[in-house]
Amino acid sequence: MNKKTIRDIDLKNKRVLVRVDFNVPLEGSTVTDDTRVRESVPTLKYILEQKPKAVILMSHLGRPKGGPDPKYSLKPVVPVLQKYITAPIAFAEDCIGPVAEKAVAQLPAGGVLLLENTRFYPGEEKNDMDIAKQLAALGDVYVNDAFGSAHRAHSSTEGVARLLPAVAGFLMEKELDFLVNAIEKPERPFVAILGGAKVSGKIQVIEALLSKVDKLLIGGGMANTFFKAKGWNVGDSLVEDDALDLARSLMEKAGDKLVLPREVVIADAFSNDAKSVSIPAGEDVPTGWRIMDIGPGAIKAYEAELAKAKTVVWNGPMGVNEMSNFAKGTVELAKILAVLTGKGTKTIIGGGDSAAAVNDAGVADKMTHISTGGGASLELLEGKALPGVVALNDR
Repeated sequence: MNKKTIRDIDLKNKRVLVRVDFNVPLEGSTVTDDTRVRESVPTLKYILEQKPKAVILMSHLGRPKGGPDPKYSLKPVVPVLQKYITAPIAFAEDCIGPVAEKAVAQLPAGGVLLLENTRFYPGEEKNDMDIAKQLAALGDVYVNDAFGSAHRAHSSTEGVARLLPAVAGFLMEKELDFLVNAIEKPERPFVAILGGAKVSGKIQVIEALLSKVDKLLIGGGMANTFFKAKGWNVGDSLVEDDALDLARSLMEKAGDKLVLPREVVIADAFSNDAKSVSIPAGEDVPTGWRIMDIGPGAIKAYEAELAKAKTVVWNGPMGVNEMSNFAKGTVELAKILAVLTGKGTKTIIGGGDSAAAVNDAGVADKMTHISTGGGASLELLEGKALPGVVALNDR
């Protein structure tokens, strides 16, 4: 990575403005998964060891519409973060303006302040430079450790980086090292697994990966579009009819690199309690039935392909994994990867639903790397530059 990190800058007696990714799941005012908070801790501990004047944290949470919304407040994150760092943590009820400025001024030496949700200002997502200037006024140096938001050119990720000395935190550095190296310098054989609902959302990823991987294993709803493009009757399965030509051309380009499930699980309703059965891929799916998961034969075939791999990147579930009866393909895949990691295969999980899947399977600690950013990791896999990274100072 040719960007400066917190190791490359003097932080002593500086107000360090840190963009973290505290976009955590909440139930009421309870954080139900603190992974993203924990991932920020090495960076925050290092900064605090450098004896800064203050550490000011900013993040978004959720998708508030048009202004402040109490259900998207970052306040519940304070006690969670306080479990991991000893410095006292204050909370500011705003992220810019007099309230934020006063909260920064009142911090004790070496104190930590979490600002309120940056997306309470609609201009944040438009990279409003007035917001960026007000955020920059709170710090002397800027650290971006929010990989999950690095693909967005927002005021707190890109705008502010143009106004202060700007460097990467340890999480950002780790994410880029793993994902960029996996794509540009993989140990071969290199196998990618792509799932999720739609082909159209991942066209660029598929095209980019086909030029780099040895095998591309497909699952999830997107497989149905490939099946139909082959002329198979997929019943009432989710299909993107306007992407059939695209699917045909991708299969033509890919040859035997692109591998589709050889067996699928079909159900007579889109419900966890539906009647279900496994059938070979290519067999007609009856009217009223739909494909919901990859079947045991597909899992076995994918296991055989993955057993040859030295590097595996996975993004997207293999079925309707929010329903426990149709999560088996996704969970079994996670378990297979856990075993292979123990045998020396480098396994990189591309955030989002895939990260949730390895957590649900209880094997998160067995993977080489689990990305904190679904969208950002997908854009890196596409070969896109991430605005939040581009804006950081070069070494």
